[in-house]
Amino acid sequence: MDIHYNNGGATPVMPRFGWVRGTIVDMMPTRQGGRRADGCVLFVTLETEEGETVNIILSPTTYVVDFETLSVGMDCTFWYLADAPMILIYPPQYNAAVAARNRNDRMIDVSRYSRELVNQERTLQLKLDGSVDIRTTNNQYFQGSPADHDLVVIYETSTRSIPAQTTPKNIVVLCS
Repeated sequence: MDIHYNNGGATPVMPRFGWVRGTIVDMMPTRQGGRRADGCVLFVTLETEEGETVNIILSPTTYVVDFETLSVGMDCTFWYLADAPMILIYPPQYNAAVAARNRNDRMIDVSRYSRELVNQERTLQLKLDGSVDIRTTNNQYFQGSPADHDLVVIYETSTRSIPAQTTPKNIVVLCS
């Protein structure tokens, strides 16, 4: 995970979200805590492009892009809160905050965006022109400004500038 610096200064900033990409090789209901498996929480086994195994917990609070049903054999990316408590186990296990099937016709960025609508990694800046569909995770129209929020940004093209600029297709606000 990369460490970034605020305004080029000496204060390090850890990215809010980490991610893992791979192919789903298994999905099964699991229990959470001392409760029986009730089908609401899925235990996903992922094989990364490097051939490593990673386990993902897919809970009812995980936002799945386009509300797509994930299944074995899909190439997917899962984002997790990088500063959330995690058990030290091998293979690694993450609680997914966001999940998406990988497709060639779109790009997805999950990050905290500033007042200037620049992501925390300073790699993408949003240009909002009134045509951008902005929603919450439960698919309701977002009534505020997406600035200073954790966002799922879905876009098709961007400039080659630093940071790259895009007018996204849609934005999902991860309200906390």
